[in-house]
Amino acid sequence: MHWKVKDRWGNEITLTEERWLHICERHWELEGMLDKVLETVQYGRRRQDPLDPTKYKYWWEFDDLPFHYTRIIAVVRLGVKKFIITAYPK
Repeated sequence: MHWKVKDRWGNEITLTEERWLHICERHWELEGMLDKVLETVQYGRRRQDPLDPTKYKYWWEFDDLPFHYTRIIAVVRLGVKKFIITAYPK
């Protein structure tokens, strides 16, 4: 199983079930927030990693995250395959 979303620059980015399970195991605060992670990539701002030109951090702010978090960060690889590596709240 996997999910696809287009970012504001027209890139079709995939989130695999394996990556989603990784996110939920490492960042349990995002469990049940699949839609918000995808929304972060779809609408968020992004910044290119200075050491790896194929890696980007996308971020988007939310008013209703738990534990006083205000945004979700999604780390995306934009290489031959375009996919979400991980995501976490901040």
